[in-house]
Amino acid sequence: MEQKEQQFTQLVEQHKTVIYTVCYMFSGSREEAEDLFQDVLIRLWKGYDAFRGESDARTWIYRVSLNTCINGQKRKRKGIKHIPLSIDVDFFEEISDRTLQVRRLYDRINRLGLVDRALILLWLEGLSYEEIGAVIGISVKNVSFQLYRIKEELKKMNN
Repeated sequence: MEQKEQQFTQLVEQHKTVIYTVCYMFSGSREEAEDLFQDVLIRLWKGYDAFRGESDARTWIYRVSLNTCINGQKRKRKGIKHIPLSIDVDFFEEISDRTLQVRRLYDRINRLGLVDRALILLWLEGLSYEEIGAVIGISVKNVSFQLYRIKEELKKMNN
């Protein structure tokens, strides 16, 4: 295997859970999450040569993943289909009290707009406001304001 392919494979292996989490957040089923995961991998591979390491790899992966998933939602509305790809991360299969709570939270989050979903996902993933701003392309102050607004909106939602 070529060095570039090895580096890319290692990068994906390190961040596959992050990628899948983003895909899960923007999907309604396991198959849809897998389709989005496949799309993200393709976009990461296509952009890998252009990634110069000026930002953190995780920030770049989040940005590509979010943009791909948001665009996937737009394609979904237009009825474009994809061939599924099998992966070894599955948030849909495990059943426990914690999993049910997480699913309820994700159900609420899925009722948010696409950008709001992206913001809250990044916050839930533990990114700093600075990192969230870098991924989304907004100021730290705006991140703070938007997250407050989104949290209040989530509190008001019924199951």
